Amino acid sequence: MGLQAFFFYVFALISVSGALMVVLSSNPVHSVLFLILTFVASAGLFLLTGAEFLALILIVVYVGAVAILFLFVVMMIDLDVGKMKRQAVGYAPIGAVIAGVLLLQLIIAVSGNYYDPTLSTGTVMPMPPLEEVSNIEAIGLVLYTRYVFFFQLAGLILFVAMIGAIVLTLRHRENPKRQSITAQVTRDPATAIEIVKVESGKGL
Repeated sequence: MGLQAFFFYVFALISVSGALMVVLSSNPVHSVLFLILTFVASAGLFLLTGAEFLALILIVVYVGAVAILFLFVVMMIDLDVGKMKRQAVGYAPIGAVIAGVLLLQLIIAVSGNYYDPTLSTGTVMPMPPLEEVSNIEAIGLVLYTRYVFFFQLAGLILFVAMIGAIVLTLRHRENPKRQSITAQVTRDPATAIEIVKVESGKGL
């Protein structure tokens, strides 16, 4: 077993174990920490395949931003773990069906020899050799030419989702105290201060 194969199995074992612990862990904070571990191990797998750009994106974006945001949200809100477990049991049959379909696809892909390394050379837009362009250039060429419409559509969907989340969570307070720039600029010395005679024992 070569060194690359050894690290592949190590990162794969950590990824699968971390993904299982994300679902099986009873503490939501521990689930997020296992999610971060899964992302880091997945980044290691990307590095082994030569996709260092995807590995760095996974670390910077998903670990540095998304997972940390999850951790803050989980620690700030009061989660009812017992209620979540009861709801998860209700969705278990649907999850089992989806997991069975995915497992069947993996078995067919592995045992049926459907994967052909030379398949990419026969596609309409094959991946250029890594000796000629880097993986960053290859992703950019595909993403901003052939799939630019879907890329823009994904951005639009995320933008709409962001606006929807703001609208759903926005709460308006009644009679809030706001700063009046016009009143501050147009005031004169006579109205700058107000002298109020307060009787002894009474407030304003």
